[in-house]
Amino acid sequence: MGVSERTAVELRPATDNDYEDVVAFTRDTWAEMSDYLPDVYHDWIAGENRQTLVADTGDRAVGIAQMVLLSPTEAWAQGMRVAPEARGEGVAAALTRRLLSWAREQGAVVARNMVFSWNEAGMGQSRSIGFEPVTEFRWLHPEPVTGDLPAAVSSDPEAGWSFWTGSEAHAHLGGLALDIDESWAMRGLTPELLERAAAETALLTVTGAEGARGLAYRTRAFDREGESGTERWAEYGLGAWADLTAAETLLEAVAVDAADCGADRTRLLIPERPRTVSDGAYLRAELSDHPDFVFAADLTTD
Repeated sequence: MGVSERTAVELRPATDNDYEDVVAFTRDTWAEMSDYLPDVYHDWIAGENRQTLVADTGDRAVGIAQMVLLSPTEAWAQGMRVAPEARGEGVAAALTRRLLSWAREQGAVVARNMVFSWNEAGMGQSRSIGFEPVTEFRWLHPEPVTGDLPAAVSSDPEAGWSFWTGSEAHAHLGGLALDIDESWAMRGLTPELLERAAAETALLTVTGAEGARGLAYRTRAFDREGESGTERWAEYGLGAWADLTAAETLLEAVAVDAADCGADRTRLLIPERPRTVSDGAYLRAELSDHPDFVFAADLTTD
């Protein structure tokens, strides 16, 4: 059964009972990769500081989207999916506008989202409903190596913050890095977040004769199924460095830290800059095939 412009669609909070409908229209979301929503749905909608809506035709859900508050002023839009038969009928726009209104009511002044660079439809949709391009990043995958952290690496939040605020990475990323609590979400990096990483996960600050020269922090370690079975991943919310020497030291530290937490694989967020990406290639670290784009909507205006 299709959906037409004459069909009334109700926007309402998602429930556990919507699971089968959501699975049905997210099973083949992308040809390039599998969709995570069917695996995490029940926990995903139950999290705090979030609003998850579905578009309901009366007999089934044909769309879903979520907005999460990452800080008192920052919201993150994610999980936008629309059933094939309902695409092109304004379902995505209606869901997004309702969620933007909700975020504004909570006090957020900006909402951001992430779109894979190969997802032309997603980019066009984001632009059409008021999101503007902000930055792009790529994943770097240093191989975990057992050993000791380099002597030049510490867990000093103040040194890390001092380096970050004056770095080219900060300028390119607009001050954004991965959130610790919400996976695949970017927010403004703060001194408090670095202090939390030093206390709870891992903070890696490269220092030298000229002061701080590099920064990374671990957001989480998690398990997921790979080609050869379950793999342990260590994820790092930022990789930034001043020069190739600092890059080499930082990637060595990431590799050692990842091994220390039992990881088989890593992913490190780096700015999509020719110098930074080619530094990773020069140091023989695996690079993701494509960058990811980040967009933002100003919530201070209607």
